Amino acid sequence: MNNRKPIRSFRDLEVYQNSYGASIEVITKVVPKLPKEEQNDLASQLRRSSKAIPRLIAEGYSKKHQKKGFQKYLDDALAESNEVIVSLSHVRDLYSGFVDPRLSERLIDVYDKTSRQIYNLAKSWRDFKER
Repeated sequence: MNNRKPIRSFRDLEVYQNSYGASIEVITKVVPKLPKEEQNDLASQLRRSSKAIPRLIAEGYSKKHQKKGFQKYLDDALAESNEVIVSLSHVRDLYSGFVDPRLSERLIDVYDKTSRQIYNLAKSWRDFKER
């Protein structure tokens, strides 16, 4: 028995839901705790890249009828997700006195899953479009 709901909107995609939820956590639980000297660099980058992922998925979904349209946005979302992983690794390894390393590690795991989901969605979409 298949319990999957039909996808009627980008909001129905699990990868969108996961990346949106994780971006809220990054922005509310990680960024404000970073030291002042990181607010213009690491904090700013985390804000931009974490928010970019669900935005790219949403924007790309609107171009799903184009063979390469959705694919380009998914490729960009994957790059942003990997960037968040590196930034959160910096937070974990450099600022454990400011941000709980367990939170950083959990969010790294979420973004690692997100990267895999984006890759698999792109692969499935490419394979589906080639049929």
